[in-house]
Amino acid sequence: MFNYENFGHIFTSYPAAFAVINGSEKYPNVYARVQFYQQPDSVIVVTQAQGLPENQYGSGVFGFHIHSGASCSGDETDPFKNALTHYNPKGYPHPYHAGDMPPLFGENGEAFSAFMTKRFTIEEIIGKTVIIHSMPDDFTTQPAGNSGEKIGCGIIRKKQS
Repeated sequence: MFNYENFGHIFTSYPAAFAVINGSEKYPNVYARVQFYQQPDSVIVVTQAQGLPENQYGSGVFGFHIHSGASCSGDETDPFKNALTHYNPKGYPHPYHAGDMPPLFGENGEAFSAFMTKRFTIEEIIGKTVIIHSMPDDFTTQPAGNSGEKIGCGIIRKKQS
C-alpha cells in the first residue's frame, strides 16, 4: 500500500531514474524532464514540461507514454520512429499497457504531472523512451489511443550515484 505520509520526501530526494525530453524539428520548443522515484511497491512519476503547442484556448492535452524502443531517432515522416510502440510486456490492450500514462494537461505551453503507478519498476524501463504526443490519448483506439504524432522524445536513464 502507498504510504501517503512519506510522499513529501519525493520532492527533496533524488530520482532513481530520469528522462530529458526534447522536441522534434517541427516542435523545437518542447522540453520536459521526467523523474522516476521507486517506492516499495510502486513508482512515482513527476513531469515538468514547457514549450508545448497551444490550441486556440491557450491549452492542450497530450498523450504521454513509455515506448519500448531505446532510440529517439527516426525519419522525415516520423522523427521518433525508433522509439517504437508502447511499452507492453504483458500484451495487454490499450490503455492497459505498462507504458500508458495519464495525459499531460498543458496551460500556456507548460504542464506539470505527478502520479503513482504499479505497472512497471524503474529497472524494467531503463533505456526505454518516453514520448509526448500532439493530441490527447482517447483511451480506446487500438493499439495506441490515436494520440497523434510524436512531438517529443527522451531516453530513460538511471540516476548516477
